[in-house]
Amino acid sequence: MRITLVAALIAALSLSCSASAQSPNGPASSTEQPAGAAPGSTGAALPKDIDPVSLTRLPPLKRADLDDEGKAIYDKIVGDKPAPATGPVPMSLYSPKIAAPINELNGFLRYNGDLSPRHTEVAICVATWEIEQQYEYSSHEPAALRYGAPQEVIDTIKYNREPKGLSAEETLIIKLGRDLMRKHKVDSALYAEAVKLFGKKGVVELVTVMGDYVMVGMVLTTIDQHLPPDRPARLPPR
Repeated sequence: MRITLVAALIAALSLSCSASAQSPNGPASSTEQPAGAAPGSTGAALPKDIDPVSLTRLPPLKRADLDDEGKAIYDKIVGDKPAPATGPVPMSLYSPKIAAPINELNGFLRYNGDLSPRHTEVAICVATWEIEQQYEYSSHEPAALRYGAPQEVIDTIKYNREPKGLSAEETLIIKLGRDLMRKHKVDSALYAEAVKLFGKKGVVELVTVMGDYVMVGMVLTTIDQHLPPDRPARLPPR
Protein backbone atom coordinates (compact mmCIF):
# COMPACT_ATOMS: atom_id res chain seq x y z
CA MET A 1 0.00 0.00 0.00
CA ARG A 2 2.89 2.34 0.84
CA ILE A 3 4.49 1.69 -2.53
CA THR A 4 1.16 2.44 -4.26
CA LEU A 5 0.79 5.72 -2.38
CA VAL A 6 4.32 6.77 -3.16
CA ALA A 7 3.95 5.87 -6.82
CA ALA A 8 0.76 7.91 -7.01
CA LEU A 9 2.44 10.85 -5.35
CA ILE A 10 5.37 10.65 -7.75
CA ALA A 11 3.03 10.55 -10.71
CA ALA A 12 1.01 13.47 -9.41
CA LEU A 13 4.10 15.59 -8.94
CA SER A 14 5.54 14.47 -12.31
CA LEU A 15 8.79 13.42 -10.75
CA SER A 16 11.31 11.54 -12.78
CA CYS A 17 11.66 7.77 -12.60
CA SER A 18 15.19 8.19 -11.35
CA ALA A 19 13.97 9.93 -8.23
CA SER A 20 11.74 7.00 -7.34
CA ALA A 21 14.72 4.66 -7.68
CA GLN A 22 16.16 6.21 -4.52
CA SER A 23 13.72 4.27 -2.32
CA PRO A 24 15.55 2.45 0.51
CA ASN A 25 15.30 -1.30 0.85
CA GLY A 26 13.11 -2.78 3.53
CA PRO A 27 9.41 -2.57 4.31
CA ALA A 28 7.71 0.25 6.14
CA SER A 29 4.26 0.14 7.58
CA SER A 30 3.25 3.79 7.75
CA THR A 31 4.00 7.22 6.33
CA GLU A 32 5.17 8.42 9.72
CA GLN A 33 8.46 6.73 10.52
CA PRO A 34 8.92 5.02 13.89
CA ALA A 35 11.45 6.38 16.37
CA GLY A 36 14.95 5.89 15.09
CA ALA A 37 13.91 4.67 11.65
CA ALA A 38 15.31 6.21 8.51
CA PRO A 39 13.06 8.95 7.18
CA GLY A 40 13.66 7.53 3.71
CA SER A 41 13.79 9.23 0.36
CA THR A 42 10.46 8.13 -1.10
CA GLY A 43 8.70 11.39 -0.29
CA ALA A 44 7.34 10.26 3.08
CA ALA A 45 6.86 13.17 5.45
CA LEU A 46 8.68 13.32 8.75
CA PRO A 47 6.50 13.46 11.86
CA LYS A 48 5.32 17.01 12.50
CA ASP A 49 7.52 17.46 15.57
CA ILE A 50 10.75 16.43 13.82
CA ASP A 51 13.08 19.18 12.64
CA PRO A 52 14.17 18.56 9.02
CA VAL A 53 17.81 19.45 9.76
CA SER A 54 18.48 17.77 13.11
CA LEU A 55 15.98 14.98 12.35
CA THR A 56 14.93 15.14 15.99
CA ARG A 57 12.45 16.99 18.16
CA LEU A 58 15.23 19.44 19.06
CA PRO A 59 15.93 22.17 16.51
CA PRO A 60 19.56 22.81 15.61
CA LEU A 61 21.46 24.60 18.35
CA LYS A 62 23.62 27.55 17.36
CA ARG A 63 26.81 28.49 19.19
CA ALA A 64 25.34 31.95 19.65
CA ASP A 65 22.50 30.43 21.69
CA LEU A 66 24.93 29.48 24.50
CA ASP A 67 26.42 31.53 27.32
CA ASP A 68 30.18 32.10 27.49
CA GLU A 69 30.82 28.89 29.41
CA GLY A 70 28.68 26.95 26.95
CA LYS A 71 30.49 28.52 24.01
CA ALA A 72 33.84 27.40 25.45
CA ILE A 73 32.58 23.82 25.75
CA TYR A 74 31.09 24.00 22.27
CA ASP A 75 34.44 25.14 20.86
CA LYS A 76 36.32 22.37 22.66
CA ILE A 77 34.01 19.66 21.31
CA VAL A 78 33.23 21.00 17.84
CA GLY A 79 36.42 22.93 17.15
CA ASP A 80 36.54 24.98 13.97
CA LYS A 81 34.60 22.38 11.97
CA PRO A 82 30.88 22.63 11.23
CA ALA A 83 28.87 21.08 14.05
CA PRO A 84 27.27 17.71 13.23
CA ALA A 85 23.62 18.06 12.28
CA THR A 86 22.51 14.82 13.94
CA GLY A 87 23.48 12.48 16.74
CA PRO A 88 24.87 12.79 20.26
CA VAL A 89 26.96 15.96 19.85
CA PRO A 90 24.22 18.44 18.90
CA MET A 91 21.84 16.78 21.34
CA SER A 92 24.23 16.96 24.30
CA LEU A 93 25.26 20.56 23.60
CA TYR A 94 21.80 21.65 24.69
CA SER A 95 23.31 21.12 28.16
CA PRO A 96 27.02 21.92 27.75
CA LYS A 97 28.00 20.66 31.19
CA ILE A 98 26.55 17.29 30.22
CA ALA A 99 28.15 17.44 26.77
CA ALA A 100 31.65 17.93 28.20
CA PRO A 101 31.85 14.79 30.40
CA ILE A 102 30.00 12.66 27.83
CA ASN A 103 32.49 13.69 25.17
CA GLU A 104 35.47 13.03 27.45
CA LEU A 105 34.16 9.67 28.64
CA ASN A 106 33.31 8.56 25.12
CA GLY A 107 36.71 9.54 23.81
CA PHE A 108 38.48 7.65 26.58
CA LEU A 109 36.43 4.49 26.27
CA ARG A 110 36.65 4.26 22.48
CA TYR A 111 40.26 5.29 21.96
CA ASN A 112 42.22 5.06 25.20
CA GLY A 113 40.67 2.32 27.30
CA ASP A 114 41.88 -1.23 27.87
CA LEU A 115 39.42 -2.79 25.42
CA SER A 116 40.41 -3.22 21.80
CA PRO A 117 38.43 -1.14 19.28
CA ARG A 118 36.89 -4.36 17.99
CA HIS A 119 35.61 -5.43 21.40
CA THR A 120 34.48 -1.90 22.18
CA GLU A 121 32.36 -1.79 19.04
CA VAL A 122 30.92 -5.24 19.69
CA ALA A 123 29.93 -4.10 23.18
CA ILE A 124 28.27 -1.00 21.71
CA CYS A 125 26.33 -3.15 19.25
CA VAL A 126 25.14 -5.42 22.08
CA ALA A 127 24.00 -2.48 24.22
CA THR A 128 22.27 -0.55 21.45
CA TRP A 129 20.54 -3.68 20.16
CA GLU A 130 19.10 -4.29 23.62
CA ILE A 131 17.54 -0.82 23.80
CA GLU A 132 16.54 -0.90 20.09
CA GLN A 133 18.46 2.29 19.35
CA GLN A 134 18.51 2.36 15.56
CA TYR A 135 20.66 5.47 15.16
CA GLU A 136 23.48 4.22 17.39
CA TYR A 137 23.34 0.62 16.23
CA SER A 138 23.33 1.52 12.55
CA SER A 139 26.46 3.59 13.07
CA HIS A 140 28.41 1.04 15.09
CA GLU A 141 27.66 -2.19 13.22
CA PRO A 142 29.85 -1.04 10.29
CA ALA A 143 32.51 0.15 12.77
CA ALA A 144 32.61 -3.28 14.41
CA LEU A 145 33.09 -4.91 11.02
CA ARG A 146 35.83 -2.43 10.08
CA TYR A 147 37.71 -3.27 13.27
CA GLY A 148 37.60 -6.97 12.46
CA ALA A 149 34.51 -8.36 14.16
CA PRO A 150 33.37 -11.39 12.11
CA GLN A 151 30.00 -11.27 10.41
CA GLU A 152 28.99 -14.22 12.62
CA VAL A 153 29.36 -12.00 15.69
CA ILE A 154 27.23 -9.27 14.13
CA ASP A 155 24.56 -11.76 13.08
CA THR A 156 24.47 -13.31 16.55
CA ILE A 157 23.75 -9.89 18.04
CA LYS A 158 21.51 -8.66 15.26
CA TYR A 159 19.27 -11.71 15.10
CA ASN A 160 19.34 -12.54 18.81
CA ARG A 161 21.04 -15.90 18.34
CA GLU A 162 22.86 -17.98 20.88
CA PRO A 163 26.59 -17.30 20.63
CA LYS A 164 28.12 -20.42 19.09
CA GLY A 165 31.52 -20.79 17.48
CA LEU A 166 32.57 -17.25 18.40
CA SER A 167 35.69 -16.15 20.25
CA ALA A 168 35.63 -16.46 24.03
CA GLU A 169 35.81 -12.67 24.37
CA GLU A 170 32.92 -11.90 22.07
CA THR A 171 30.82 -14.70 23.51
CA LEU A 172 31.41 -13.16 26.93
CA ILE A 173 30.52 -9.65 25.78
CA ILE A 174 27.23 -10.86 24.30
CA LYS A 175 26.29 -12.94 27.35
CA LEU A 176 27.26 -10.20 29.81
CA GLY A 177 25.31 -7.52 27.96
CA ARG A 178 22.23 -9.69 27.68
CA ASP A 179 22.28 -10.69 31.34
CA LEU A 180 22.77 -7.10 32.46
CA MET A 181 19.91 -5.74 30.39
CA ARG A 182 17.52 -8.66 30.53
CA LYS A 183 18.07 -10.28 33.92
CA HIS A 184 19.52 -7.19 35.60
CA LYS A 185 22.15 -9.30 37.32
CA VAL A 186 25.43 -11.10 36.58
CA ASP A 187 26.10 -14.44 38.22
CA SER A 188 29.41 -15.36 39.83
CA ALA A 189 30.53 -17.70 37.06
CA LEU A 190 29.97 -15.13 34.30
CA TYR A 191 31.72 -12.43 36.33
CA ALA A 192 34.70 -14.69 36.94
CA GLU A 193 34.93 -15.43 33.22
CA ALA A 194 34.80 -11.71 32.44
CA VAL A 195 37.67 -10.98 34.84
CA LYS A 196 39.67 -13.88 33.41
CA LEU A 197 39.31 -12.52 29.88
CA PHE A 198 39.47 -8.76 30.43
CA GLY A 199 40.85 -8.17 33.93
CA LYS A 200 39.06 -6.19 36.63
CA LYS A 201 39.80 -2.83 35.03
CA GLY A 202 38.69 -4.16 31.67
CA VAL A 203 35.39 -5.41 33.09
CA VAL A 204 34.65 -1.98 34.56
CA GLU A 205 35.41 -0.37 31.21
CA LEU A 206 33.41 -2.95 29.26
CA VAL A 207 30.29 -2.36 31.32
CA THR A 208 30.83 1.41 31.24
CA VAL A 209 30.98 1.34 27.43
CA MET A 210 27.58 -0.36 27.39
CA GLY A 211 26.19 2.06 29.96
CA ASP A 212 27.53 5.07 28.08
CA TYR A 213 25.69 4.12 24.90
CA VAL A 214 22.52 3.15 26.74
CA MET A 215 22.53 6.57 28.46
CA VAL A 216 22.98 8.50 25.22
CA GLY A 217 20.58 6.18 23.42
CA MET A 218 17.83 6.96 25.90
CA VAL A 219 18.09 10.64 25.04
CA LEU A 220 18.26 9.95 21.31
CA THR A 221 15.10 7.85 21.60
CA THR A 222 13.34 10.55 23.63
CA ILE A 223 14.06 13.20 21.00
CA ASP A 224 13.16 10.67 18.26
CA GLN A 225 16.43 10.83 16.36
CA HIS A 226 15.82 9.71 12.78
CA LEU A 227 18.48 8.35 10.48
CA PRO A 228 20.03 10.57 7.82
CA PRO A 229 18.84 9.58 4.34
CA ASP A 230 22.24 8.12 3.44
CA ARG A 231 22.38 5.74 6.42
CA PRO A 232 20.48 2.46 6.08
CA ALA A 233 18.54 1.11 9.04
CA ARG A 234 20.48 -1.95 10.16
CA LEU A 235 18.41 -3.06 13.13
CA PRO A 236 15.82 -5.53 11.83
CA PRO A 237 12.19 -5.28 12.94
CA ARG A 238 11.25 -7.38 15.97
